[in-house]
Amino acid sequence: MDTEKDFLRPIDNTSIVQRVIDRLTKAMINKELRPGDKIPTEMELANSFGVGRNSVREALKILSSFGVLEIRRPKGTFVTNGFSDKMIDPLLYGIILDETKSLESLKELREWMDWGVLRLAIKKADDNDIKNLEQRFVELQAALSTKDVEKFFDADNKFHAALDEASHNELFAKIANLVRTLTSEIRLKTARHLCKLNRREEMETAHKMLLDAVKNREMNLSINMIVDSYFYEYGVLQDED
Repeated sequence: MDTEKDFLRPIDNTSIVQRVIDRLTKAMINKELRPGDKIPTEMELANSFGVGRNSVREALKILSSFGVLEIRRPKGTFVTNGFSDKMIDPLLYGIILDETKSLESLKELREWMDWGVLRLAIKKADDNDIKNLEQRFVELQAALSTKDVEKFFDADNKFHAALDEASHNELFAKIANLVRTLTSEIRLKTARHLCKLNRREEMETAHKMLLDAVKNREMNLSINMIVDSYFYEYGVLQDED
């Protein structure tokens, strides 16, 4: 390992663990460390940074828990090669625990994420993606016919996961799944509310429009198509009696 690299210079002792994390993160951003690279040992990093080995060990554990580093015993510690689900977790918990978050913010996040996924799916979906979407739509129709809200909610999630796959963008798909997790309460409440109002046909039609948009490569769509499929006009976000 080249000890002259910038990220291996000594660091001061303020917030040592975080500074080690920051130094390694910057090294990855600057391509001094690349996906799949083996990083120096704890002792080598401690000596290069001029910090204690325990601080280095703690920093490596944190980066490993985030999915950024991968510990392969007895080979050593490596920069993760590829996207890991664990990378999403800190963002998820950060949003959940953020006291400033609001329903309006979640609505906006959902709208723009769904809109982005749909446009990518329209542009990039192949024949297998469309077959998968069609199958998921059939399953959704069957779930609606049972009048079982939980079955419909599961089928709805699978339909949108198929849309995510059709976007052929792994990062989009991961974040879209995160958004569905964050908005699951809103979406489940919507399904229950519309079933009470016997609006199952409207829910089926909304999904059919999304399917047809992908099949027909309808790029000239308005984001209102996405927003309308949330059925806010039926009062789904009002407090239930």
